[in-house]
Amino acid sequence: MTTQTQTMTTKEVADKLVGLCREGKFKEATESLYSDEIVSMEAGAPPGGSREAKGLKAVKEKGEWWEANHEVHSATVEGPLVAGSHFACTFKLDVTFKPQNRRFVMEEVAVYKVVDGKVVYEEFFYNM
Repeated sequence: MTTQTQTMTTKEVADKLVGLCREGKFKEATESLYSDEIVSMEAGAPPGGSREAKGLKAVKEKGEWWEANHEVHSATVEGPLVAGSHFACTFKLDVTFKPQNRRFVMEEVAVYKVVDGKVVYEEFFYNM
């Protein structure tokens, strides 16, 4: 007898990702919902880095850099808006960039692609 695991739909992945992010569980969202082959694109490259991160390890390292260099005072997430294999949501973050002790509000649109119940692509749009 074989057991089949049911793959989450795009809507289920979107709802779970947005829910985890609303709770501040960004790392858990990455670990539980992202494909090992994830490709992540930023609007701009972080200092000394690249706009593109390929693979789960690289995306986790990007998240670790973000956590080490930013203090998040508050975050709101709107969405998701789902269309086929894609979904989008918006983030509004009140953060301090620790190296410069500079506080600012960041607004971004995030677009995700889901294949076989896992996020395989994400891209963030925001002003630099």
